[in-house]
Amino acid sequence: FGLGVGLLVGMTGIGGGSLMTPLLILVFGVKPITAVGTDLAYGAVTKTVGGIKHLRQGTVDMSLSKWMAVGSIPAAIGGVYVLEALERANGEDFDDLLILLLAIALLFCGVMTLARALFLKSLHGRERDTVHMQTRHKVSAVLLGVFVGFVLGVTSAGSGALIAVGLILLFRLVPTRVVGTDVFHAALLLWAAAIAHLVSGNVDFALAGTILLGSVPGVWVGSHMSVRVPTDALRTTLAVVLLGSGLGLLSKAGTGIPGAVLGAFPVTAALIIGGVTLRDRRRRNGRPAESAAAAPT
Repeated sequence: FGLGVGLLVGMTGIGGGSLMTPLLILVFGVKPITAVGTDLAYGAVTKTVGGIKHLRQGTVDMSLSKWMAVGSIPAAIGGVYVLEALERANGEDFDDLLILLLAIALLFCGVMTLARALFLKSLHGRERDTVHMQTRHKVSAVLLGVFVGFVLGVTSAGSGALIAVGLILLFRLVPTRVVGTDVFHAALLLWAAAIAHLVSGNVDFALAGTILLGSVPGVWVGSHMSVRVPTDALRTTLAVVLLGSGLGLLSKAGTGIPGAVLGAFPVTAALIIGGVTLRDRRRRNGRPAESAAAAPT
C-alpha cells in the first residue's frame, strides 16, 4: 500500500491522507484517531521526499507555498486540538464521529478531484508558471491555507486534493507547478499537524515505519514521472477511489446508506473512468475517427 500511495502522491500531489487513513481504518482496523495521527506522520516524511525532488526540478512556487503555510500551519495545529476536545466531549461516540468527519472530507476531496479532471481543462489557455504575489494573492493563499489546514488537522485528508484545486482556480498555475507546489507545501503542513498529534499520543511509530518502507521510494519515482505522465485518467480513478472510500466510511459510521447506492457505485465509476480515458485518447490522437468521417470522398 505504501508504494502505491507514494507513487500517486509523487505524480499527482494527491492521495496521502485521503487514501491511507481510510485503508488503515477499514482494512487494518486501526483506531480512527491513531489512523489520522499515524497517517500524518508517515505523510510528512513521504511528502518531504517528494517536495525535495520537486524543488530540484524547479516545479515549486516558493512564494505561494510560504503564504499558504502562514494560514495552514496554525490552522492545522488548531484542528488537532479541536479533535482532542471532541474526543473528551463525546467519549465512546467519538470514533463514529471522527469516521463521519473523515467520510465527509473524503467525499468533498473526491468531488473536487473529479471536477479538476473533468471540467478544469478550459483554464489551460490562461495558465501561468509563476504567481506575482500581490496583496489579493497573499490573502487568498492564507485563507486557502487556513481552510485546508483545519480540515487536515481534524481528518488528515485534503492537503493534496483541496490545495491542488485551489492552485488551479485561484492562481491558474500550470499542471507541473500545481503538483510541485502542492507537494512542497503539504510537507510543511503535515509536519506541523504530525507533531501536534505526536504530542497528543496519536502516532503508531511501528505502523508509520512499515508504511514508509514503500512510500518513500514510491514518491521519489512518482515525482520524477510527474512531468512526463498524463494524469487526468489517473486523477479520475483516484477521485472515484476517494468517493468509494467516503461511502465505505459513511456505512461504517452507521449512517444507513442504501445497498442500492453502494451496489451502483462500481458501475458508475467504471463509466466515468472509461469516458475520461476515451476522451484523453481521442485528444492525443487528434480525433482520427472524426477526421476520417469529415474527409472528402
